Amino acid sequence: MRGLGVGRWALALLLACSSVPNAPPAAFCPTSAAPEVLSVAQYAALEPLDGCVVFPANGSTTDTVEYLLVPQAATGTPDLTMSFMLAGSAAAAAAPAFTVGSQLVPSPRSPAQRFHDRLRELERTGAYPALPAGPVLPSAPVAPRPTGPVAVGDTGRFKVLNTLTGFSVDNVTAVARNVGQHIAIFVDTAAPKTNGFSSSDLDALRSVFDTVLYPTDTSAFGREPDIDGNGVVIVLLTSTVNRMVSASQCGSSGYVAGFFFGGDIDPRFRTAYNNGEIFYALVPDSLGTLSCPHKASDVKLLIPGTFVHEFQHMISYNQHVLVRRTSAEELWLNEGLSHYAEERGGRAFLPDTVTFCRYARGDLSDAVLYWGNLGSHPLVDTSGVGGLAERGAGWLFVRYLADQYAQGAGGGLAGQDAFTRKLDNTALTGAANVAAQTNDMFAAVLGRWALAQWVSDLPGFTAPAALTYTSWAFRTGFPKVSGRCGSSLAFALVALAGAPASVSVSGTLRAGTGAVYQRVLQAPGGSAFQILFSDGAGAQLRETVMPRLNVIRIR
Repeated sequence: MRGLGVGRWALALLLACSSVPNAPPAAFCPTSAAPEVLSVAQYAALEPLDGCVVFPANGSTTDTVEYLLVPQAATGTPDLTMSFMLAGSAAAAAAPAFTVGSQLVPSPRSPAQRFHDRLRELERTGAYPALPAGPVLPSAPVAPRPTGPVAVGDTGRFKVLNTLTGFSVDNVTAVARNVGQHIAIFVDTAAPKTNGFSSSDLDALRSVFDTVLYPTDTSAFGREPDIDGNGVVIVLLTSTVNRMVSASQCGSSGYVAGFFFGGDIDPRFRTAYNNGEIFYALVPDSLGTLSCPHKASDVKLLIPGTFVHEFQHMISYNQHVLVRRTSAEELWLNEGLSHYAEERGGRAFLPDTVTFCRYARGDLSDAVLYWGNLGSHPLVDTSGVGGLAERGAGWLFVRYLADQYAQGAGGGLAGQDAFTRKLDNTALTGAANVAAQTNDMFAAVLGRWALAQWVSDLPGFTAPAALTYTSWAFRTGFPKVSGRCGSSLAFALVALAGAPASVSVSGTLRAGTGAVYQRVLQAPGGSAFQILFSDGAGAQLRETVMPRLNVIRIR
């Protein structure tokens, strides 16, 4: 990397590391290096493998120059990490003064999140176990569910997963209570009879699934299969979903609202399960006879948002595994797309902002969690430890992609749908999928996304078009959303600020994420300066994590 000369502190690091066997060389500034000259709003993703970035002197005697620095692991390989350090030219590199996200702090995961991640991992690995016999719930003997068109009053038997961690099922008998063009709602015959769904409730659910959410998801992601030949997706409302968590768990750490299970449609295993397209969801239980109480009015509002999320998973699994006979999408991108599906579902109801809030509020809350400690949360994650903050990162990334790469004249929702369909309708997965659909290097897309989160709607600054969200102005939008949605939401991304000599920050680079946002303020007439970008010990960063220092000049 270009530099201005070897400072005394860099030379000391070089001497200190040279005696350690097999240690990477120390980070340093080559004597022949030239400064990185940027005009206002110009940006770059630098690869300082030797460790040094040099900035020119401030030629103005009246104006301060401001740079934003965002160190990032631009790898598409999941779960890679490496320590890092940024040190200004007059800082004591061996003793950083500020640490950001130096220890992994996984987002706490509720039972529903752990279960959800487990289902996605089963899709990726195809490791569906042999199905043991499950207990038969009290009901009259019923023949297996027939294939072909579904009519109101039809009865069928379903095998429903009944545990968050093991692999056993309940054999559930259910009756088709409402059938539309794309959706058939079956209700468990063992569901509580007191204060359950009325016929008008089921009409409302069928209508929102059938006329809004189904066409929205299929427009944005593609089609589900129809392996059972009935022309509909079954929405199975069953007591088994309620019972997956105890009342005490439900009160302290949440519950399962609904899910899609890939084994039902996997070509290798579906005949052992339900051999059809099914979305499972809980039933109203106002008295709490199954687990914690759920009023019918609450369930009616809850499960549509869960459906639009899980239906994306079903479509993705169909397009990757059934249509193209390849692997299921990687966990991080699959989740990002499903959280995008929630917001996309909400946008189908605009200008009804109350309904929009019900669908999008969770995504915004997750983004706030991510911004609040982003150095601890990877974007590119398939380890199954991702929580709400990681889901916030996934939504933010897919939201940025849809805004930037909307297909067709005028962009808008139709153009965004055309782009997200490409992400699902492919044999590619993960970073390779993003690179192919954007026609750009994954690392380059990541770098622009990292900068966009800060500069997209930065007051007093006109961001380059490539560094913007077109669907959100987060700084101004969050207060409006908070007021309309009744939630406390605020733009939570914080950037450290200081003179070049005071830059001294360390932490961990995690796959895909910008580890810290550092503003560097160069006083009028300020001299040229160096920023050392190294690992936590002052050695050169390893290329395995694809270290990048994203830089933009703000003023």
